[in-house]
Parts: sequence; C-alpha cells; structure tokens
Amino acid sequence: MIRPRQFARLLRITQVFVRHDLDEFVTAIHLFRPYRLLLRLAPWRLFARRGLPRGVRLREALEELGPVFVKFGQMLSTRPDLLPEDIAEELARLQDSVPPFPGDESVLLIEQALGGKLDSFFSEFSREPIASASVAQVHIARLHDGTEVAVKVLRPGIESVIDRDLELLYMLARLAVRYVPDTRRFRPVEVVDEYNKTIHDELDLRVESANASRLRANFQDSNLLYVPKVYWDLTRRTVMVLERIHGIPVGNVEGLKAAGVDMRRLAHNGVEIFFTQAFRDGFFHADMHPGNIFVSPEGQYRAVDFGIMGTLGEKDKRYLAENFLAFFNRDYHAVADAHLRAGWVPAGTRIEEFEAAIRTVCEPVFARPIKDISFGRFLLHLFQTARRFNMEVQPQLVLLQKTLFNIEGLGRRLYPDLDLWDTAKPYLERWMSEHMGPRAFIRTLRNEFPKWWAMLPEIPALVHEGLRRAGREESARESTAREIEQLRRQLRRQHRRLYFAAAGSGLLIAGAVMLGMDVTLYGEALWGRLLGWSLAAMGGFLLLRGWPEQVP
Repeated sequence: MIRPRQFARLLRITQVFVRHDLDEFVTAIHLFRPYRLLLRLAPWRLFARRGLPRGVRLREALEELGPVFVKFGQMLSTRPDLLPEDIAEELARLQDSVPPFPGDESVLLIEQALGGKLDSFFSEFSREPIASASVAQVHIARLHDGTEVAVKVLRPGIESVIDRDLELLYMLARLAVRYVPDTRRFRPVEVVDEYNKTIHDELDLRVESANASRLRANFQDSNLLYVPKVYWDLTRRTVMVLERIHGIPVGNVEGLKAAGVDMRRLAHNGVEIFFTQAFRDGFFHADMHPGNIFVSPEGQYRAVDFGIMGTLGEKDKRYLAENFLAFFNRDYHAVADAHLRAGWVPAGTRIEEFEAAIRTVCEPVFARPIKDISFGRFLLHLFQTARRFNMEVQPQLVLLQKTLFNIEGLGRRLYPDLDLWDTAKPYLERWMSEHMGPRAFIRTLRNEFPKWWAMLPEIPALVHEGLRRAGREESARESTAREIEQLRRQLRRQHRRLYFAAAGSGLLIAGAVMLGMDVTLYGEALWGRLLGWSLAAMGGFLLLRGWPEQVP
C-alpha cells in the first residue's frame, strides 16, 4: 500500500522523468502504465529535454531529484553488468555537489559531536565550506599546535531524507519484480539492498576514517601517493578531522604543466598506483575521479574522500592477473581456462565455446593501436560474455572495473599517448612471478616454516588421534551398515507378512462366503462345502504366517 507521502514523492519523480523525456522509465512502473497517454499530454512535456542521449537525460534527472538519487546513480554506475553501456558510462559522470548549509549550523553540529566549545578544539575555523556534497560538507580549520586540517560534517537531517527515499526505492524495486518479469534478472531489490548498505556506511564517518588510515599505512613513505592523517581524537560518527591536503587539482592540466610536472610520468604513476593498490594490497580507492585527486608540485598524487573502497582476495587477484596477461598475449584459451579454474563459470561449460565467445569480443579491441587498448572495456566485455555462460559477476570485480575506467580516462587526459601496455604488463608479469612461480613457493615455505616447526612436537599426537578417530569412524560406518542391512531384512519380512495376511484374509472370506451360500459343485452340496472349508483353512494358514512377531 502506497502512503500519501510516498505517492506525492512518486508524482514528483514522474514529473522530473517526463520533463527529461524519459517516458520509457516512467511507464515501466505498473502504477503509471494506464496513464501513459495522459503522461504524454502533461503540460511539463512542453519543456522536455529532447535531442540529448538517454544517458545524459537520465543523469540530469537524477541530479535534479536530489542527493539520494545522485548517490543511487553513482552506485549504479559501479554495476555496468546490470545496465546498458551508454547509461552506465553517463551515470559515472554524476556530480555529487549541492548548495552548502549554514556554517553556524556546522559549528553547532561539531560542538554537539565533540562535546565542547569549538575554540577548545580549534584555534581557527572557517565557517565558509570549501566543498559541499549530498551527505556532508567540508570546512578548513587549524589545531592549537598550528596544524591545518579539513573538518567533514554530516548534513543535518540527511538520515531521514535518505530513509524516506530508500522506502520509495524499495517500493519501486518490488513493483518492478512483480509487474515487469524481465527486470528480475537484474535483481532490483538486491541492488537497493547494496545501495542501502553503501549509503549508511557513508553516514558513519568513522568508516571513512578507518579506510583512510588503512590506505595511509599501505603507502607510508611512498613517493607515488600521499594519504592524509586522521585525527581520531577529534573524529566521531558525524564529524571527521583529517590533515588538510594542498596541491593542484589533477583535472587542471594547464596548471600541472605550468608547475613543471612531468605529465608522462604522472600518467604512468597513476596506473602504477592503481595496480599496487589492487594487486599488492587488495584494497583500493574506488572513487578516484578528478575531484578527489590532487598533485604536489613534485608530481606526487594526493587523495581525499575515502567513502568508497574496494577489496580483492587472493583468488580475485590471481583471476585478474591471469586474464590480463592472457589478454595481452591474445591467448583466449588461457582466458577461458582461468575462468573455469577460478570457478567463475559452471564446471560443465564447454571451454571451446567459451573461448570462441571471448575471441569474438576481444579481437576487435586489438584492431586499434595498442596504446588505445582499454583494460576497463576489456573487463566489461569479458563480464558481459561470461554472463551468457551463467557467470555471476562479483561486485568487487565490477567496482574494480569502474575504477579502472576512471584511471584510464584520467591517465589519457594527462598524457594522450599513454601506453597502458608499457606500464601494466611488466607489473603484472612481476606480480605473477612473485606469487605463482618458484619464488612464491620458496617465500611461502619460508613464511610457513616457523608455524610448521612449532607444530612438529604435536604431530605424533595428532596422527595418533587422527588414526583413532578414523578407526572409530570406520567402526561406526560398519555398525551403521549392519543396522541398515538388518532394517532391510526386517522390511522384506514385513512385506511378506503383509502379503500373506492380505491373501489369507481374501481366501478366508471366500471360503466363508461359499459355506454361507451353500454352493453346489457337480450337483453335490458336499463338494461345495469341501471347497469352502479348504479355502478357509488355506486362508487361516496364510493369516498365521502373516501374524506380527512379538517384540521381545
């Protein structure tokens, strides 16, 4: 049942979608399907944005609907396995920028979170925010020791706004599942569940602080990437205090060139940072768009905004490395084999068919100059192909693919002649050698040997206990087998008794009927009575054979 508040919000969404000429999205909702003609005649259609691609129109509509829908669109952009390519790419351009709330309100929120007056924590505080997004805004402040910091504050009342629109998104997802069967394969309710978790994680700034601390530890003393320090004593669920980052926005190409930054080296470093995060650490910044990256005059990357992070396990890393290297070498059989060994496609998949499908989508990629080959597009095509073979695409891999798209776009914007092959292939070959070759075996042996040595005195006792357990299990299996065989024999006896009882009852009744009717055979009643008594006697005998045994 739709509540009046939800219905009013739904009408607002419909109005925005129709004005942006997105009727196909609105009329897909069962609730509005009978009003398709009325929607086409709606007065706001006079101002519809026609002529633009559908992805652009959808992005602009989401930006108009506000922060929750902007965030939802950004989350959907990380799932190109669920969306058409043109829409996924356009949603990745959504800008999370909204008007700021008053600085005095920020001060009040900070004082409530930290439990004291502002001047007891900061010697200076700028009430004018330097950045404002849908969930939080950022102010510049200075600690009493002179350190300049960035203070991130959650928007007041944002949780109730998010919960209100989440209810609506759940309702729309359920309507889609119920009335549009084709949407079930996109699992809309599960997609909203994923968004629900993501957005509520962003509402706890301690989660983002923990992400920043982990990434900083991974790149401690690195010349490639600098991550700001978190001031945990001033960080709460609604407030986060970080070291302030200075630098040139990475999107300001002219400013970078004017500062004398080596653009070729900067582009290659960006790719190396990505592969280091993904393959060395298995923990990567998954929102590396230009607004979140700055560059020092020396060419060092400096990152901010750690709300969305991705993780990769050892299995994921091996899968990606094997696929990338096989792709570089145009060895499509190795790509197919890597999928099967990783368990990403069902074991019964015919590898020849899968290899042919991969070749079909990958060969056109190599028709272009090697410097223009896109890893992100390769992964997208690979996932789309694998879905035809019932591969369930893992969210962490799709998030990595989206990040790879960002890195490639950024790298080629900085240095159009960037050759990803030149940067990535040696890194991946080195990683494979270290983690899957003889060196990896020796390193694993060296790392595990102290554990094995500590366990050595326990091995005889463990072996003895294992043998005893195996003996007990074997004895138990034999006992179980004997019991099962005994039950089978008892069942067969019961079946025989049942048969004898049924046959005996029939014969006894037949004999009684013949005796009662005084049947005559061959003209003599004697023969009829004799047959009746014979049938009754045989029936009685069979009944006795089928009589249940007494339980001891």
